[in-house]
Amino acid sequence: MSETSLGYQEAKARAEELRVLLNQYAYEYYVLDNPTVSDYEYDVAYRELVSIEETYPDLVTPDSPTKRVGGTVLEGFQKFTHRVPLQSLDNLFSEPEVYAFCEKIQGEFLGEETKFVVEKKIDGLSVALTYVNGLLTVGATRGDGLVGEEVTENLRTVRSIPLSLKHPIPYLVVRGEVFMPREQFEKLNKMAEAKGEQTFANPRNAAAGSLRQLDSKIAMERGLDIFIFNIQEIDTGDGPAITSHSQGLAYLKEQGFKVSPGYQVCDTPKAVWEAIEAIGNAREGLSYDIDGAVIKTDDFAQREQLGVTSKFPKWATAYKFPAEKKKTRLKNIEVQVGRTGVLTPLAILEPVFLAGSTISKATLHNEDYIREKDIQIGDMVEIMKAGDVIPAVCSVDVEARKDGTERIHFTMPEECPVCGSPVVREPGEAAYRCIGVACPAMRLRGLTHFASRDAMNIDGMGPSVIEMLVNAGLLKEIPDIYTLKDHREELLGIERMGEKSVDNLLEAIEKTKQNELYRVIYGLGIRQVGVGASKDLAKAFGSMEALMQASREELAQVKDIGLITATSIRTFFNNPQSLEIIRRLKEAGLTLEEAAVDTSEGVFTGKTFVLTGTLPTMKRSEVQKLIEARGGHCSSSVSAKTDYVLAGEEAGSKLTKAQQLGIPVISEEEFVKML
Repeated sequence: MSETSLGYQEAKARAEELRVLLNQYAYEYYVLDNPTVSDYEYDVAYRELVSIEETYPDLVTPDSPTKRVGGTVLEGFQKFTHRVPLQSLDNLFSEPEVYAFCEKIQGEFLGEETKFVVEKKIDGLSVALTYVNGLLTVGATRGDGLVGEEVTENLRTVRSIPLSLKHPIPYLVVRGEVFMPREQFEKLNKMAEAKGEQTFANPRNAAAGSLRQLDSKIAMERGLDIFIFNIQEIDTGDGPAITSHSQGLAYLKEQGFKVSPGYQVCDTPKAVWEAIEAIGNAREGLSYDIDGAVIKTDDFAQREQLGVTSKFPKWATAYKFPAEKKKTRLKNIEVQVGRTGVLTPLAILEPVFLAGSTISKATLHNEDYIREKDIQIGDMVEIMKAGDVIPAVCSVDVEARKDGTERIHFTMPEECPVCGSPVVREPGEAAYRCIGVACPAMRLRGLTHFASRDAMNIDGMGPSVIEMLVNAGLLKEIPDIYTLKDHREELLGIERMGEKSVDNLLEAIEKTKQNELYRVIYGLGIRQVGVGASKDLAKAFGSMEALMQASREELAQVKDIGLITATSIRTFFNNPQSLEIIRRLKEAGLTLEEAAVDTSEGVFTGKTFVLTGTLPTMKRSEVQKLIEARGGHCSSSVSAKTDYVLAGEEAGSKLTKAQQLGIPVISEEEFVKML
């Protein structure tokens, strides 16, 4: 960029003029969606401002559009304590519950006018933005509601967030929801697929992951957006007093914020329900994801009187929509072979957009499920996302069979579609299984499982990389992973495997030699043995050698290990191929013994925890270690036997179930106090 020829005073005046112009152009484009200038005109003005600021660096201001470019790389995020807690909302699931909520609040203010504001519940990541004297100073994630993470540099890259208020006031804290538009999500995943990288499950996960990037330039490239939906704190100085939520949203819009879209002010429970129905009916046509509607008492004085609980405001709640369903054509049924040889039928669908992502495949579980639902190739089927995550075919439109489309009944193959070995269905099981000892599909999926996050957690060794290594003849068995260091030159010859990526991969593999014993047990892929069972086995036997020698009866004595699982473990270790794999892993230098753990502080003895959501400062794996080191147990699902649910940011259905069962829900801060 060439330097400006303007003198200092001229440059100062011109820079001020350009900042006002560029901020207004950005507001029109990103907030109003009504640009008044072309991209070319914007770029010319932007380049001129950059030139002035490069020539006179002291003219750079905190609200300059050039501050949005990203490029700041942080070592980590600092904790941020919210002065006003960012509480979550209780949930309603039916029309009668909505009426009861509204009528209860109206009953508290007989003789007074009581209004409600109904808004879309944006499915994203909640943040708080702090403005001091009109300038954005801090942006932080919700965290557990009390303590979040400061992500100011990343939030500056969100172009719909004003860096300065149109009408500066002494102090303002607003709350909003950062989200990724559906179109941007599809684009991001297509780019990831083209590069052989892991794709995101849904726009919410993509937004959360983008906002927590340590490199703000990456965050900028992700195309995030935001809707502001609440005033947390405000000091308008000599400005107007804000007395209601609807007034506050109008005020925030004047200040340049992109506020909660299409909100409605309602004065009766009936009007509230009609507003919720209108949001639900429009859900499919939105350019962003929502997972419900929010009902808020409008008047701030009434809110103050209603108060809050330890977790929820009494003046607001969320209505959650039923799981979204769509109809589409079942084009074919393919069969996948899993790492244990199980054949799983997979529905190949005409692509349809559902709950935040385009679905072209869905699980059909097994042949019994297909027969029970009478699913035929060519049918119009209804699909839904179980838990809004896993696509599944849930029903068939039988009436649509009159359209003349040819239907084909599906049967499981008698031979493995990958290796041609016989397929058997064992007595008492729904699953069909390939019995081929050297089936390539089992080999590939077994290697992928061993390297996966819950197993050995080998960074940079995802399915696409493993497939390339298998195709190159460098990987056949699990122990071959630890001989890759002897094939560095061959690795460098593989497409997309540069020097840096090869060195990083080899370093990541080397680190896993010190992994906990349970990770190795789980990584071996023993049938019926999940992460929890692997931990129990590691704890009970202390070493791989002792586990290998254990009888079926001894195995069945371990917590949560029944006779079926014990038989499966014994069958695995009776196989000479399994013993050879373990011998080679030991020879490669893996730690096959359980590290000594001090459980003298047994504060959690006999207690079962379930972890959900993203914690402010700790990883789930760290929390699990702390719990287990003190005699506790971690489970993956909430039940009546659960003692505590440790919930972080974006907690989902597990939190809801815990609330329904009356199980204590604790924050990270409360957990640390328990320690």
